[in-house]
Amino acid sequence: MTKKELKEFLDEKVVLYNNPKFIESDPIQIPHRFSLKEDIEIAAFLTAIISWGNRTMIIKNASKMMDLLDNSPYDFVLNHQEKDLETLNNFVHRTFNNIDLQQFIKSLQHIYKNHDGLESILSIKDNSTTYQTTISEFKNVFFEVLHQQRTQKHISDPLKNSAAKRINMFLRWMVRSDKAGVDFGLWQKHNPANLSCPLDVHSGNVARKLKLLLRTQNDWKAVAELDKNLRNLDKKDPVKYDFALFGLGVFEKF
Repeated sequence: MTKKELKEFLDEKVVLYNNPKFIESDPIQIPHRFSLKEDIEIAAFLTAIISWGNRTMIIKNASKMMDLLDNSPYDFVLNHQEKDLETLNNFVHRTFNNIDLQQFIKSLQHIYKNHDGLESILSIKDNSTTYQTTISEFKNVFFEVLHQQRTQKHISDPLKNSAAKRINMFLRWMVRSDKAGVDFGLWQKHNPANLSCPLDVHSGNVARKLKLLLRTQNDWKAVAELDKNLRNLDKKDPVKYDFALFGLGVFEKF
């Protein structure tokens, strides 16, 4: 395909998948249950963090997580006492268990009480056009509080060449302005042009078939390569093509 044909093809797929029906089968449905900004942020962050594996199980366990947080995640994060964390003792999603969830609640409290919340701590503070350094610095701040070493693996570090798929997905949800009503666009001081595609097996395979990606590994170098090519198609909203790549892979077995 020529660049023009490729753009037309992908734009059609964006329209097909970037619509409210997408929410019904996607983990993004969890933060859509809330209206308070901070509830949406925390629900989205925790849901994104456990978003690997079977999507039905992700949604089920993210729902359970919200129930354990009394369906008021911000209030729970901000005001919980140590004994309140005991209610999380039976939670597990694959390798993310109660120890990890309890730690994430403590770290989120640290972020909101001492660093002005997720929107502020994840803002790009240099002249970078990606969140690579920001995500790495966020991980450092997130684990400033006392924690077990095992929990660190649940936040990726792009400076160590991780694709950071889950954090990039969370950022897409929060930053991307979406007239279709799927992504939230809550963080209006952030720029959607700086977002990176949440690269996973599905989007990576489709991107390679469309010659948008040559690198065989799904790491940050691949993210950077895909960034460049998607920004050539739409420099203001490159990550809208995540809907096309993901939809083609998951729903159309492209």
